[in-house]
Amino acid sequence: MKRLLAVALAFALAGGAAFAADCPQPEEVSAGQMLGLWRAEFEDRGPGATLLLQAHPEFAGNFRGAINRNGERRALAGDVVDGDLTLEESADGVHIAAIWVGELVEGSCGKEVRGTWKAEGDPATRQFVLRKQ
Repeated sequence: MKRLLAVALAFALAGGAAFAADCPQPEEVSAGQMLGLWRAEFEDRGPGATLLLQAHPEFAGNFRGAINRNGERRALAGDVVDGDLTLEESADGVHIAAIWVGELVEGSCGKEVRGTWKAEGDPATRQFVLRKQ
C-alpha cells in the first residue's frame, strides 16, 4: 500500500511538472496553439464577440476562422509570430474590413491576447482582450 501511494505521489508530482512545461511563453506560442474558440471583449463595454480559429488549409503556420458579433458573421485570417497576433477581418471574404493587432499576455499560457482593433476607414481604435474558451 505504501509503495502504491509513493507511485501515485510521484505520478502526481510529474504531472505538475508537465503542466508547468505546457505553459508556453508568449514568444513560444504557435499558430496551432491559437486554434479554438475565443471570446473578445472591447474597452467600451459594447457587445463582445466570439471567434473560432482553425488551421488555414493553404498556408501552414497561419489560421483562419470566423467572428460572430450578435449573429453577424465575418471571416478572419491571421498569424502569431514571436508573441504578436495579427488578424484580418473581412465582411465579404475578400476585402479587409478591420485589423486586430495584439500581444499574448505574459503568464497566460497563450490563452489571453490584448491589443487594438481598427475598422478600415475609421481613424479610431478600440482596445480588446481575447480569452481562449
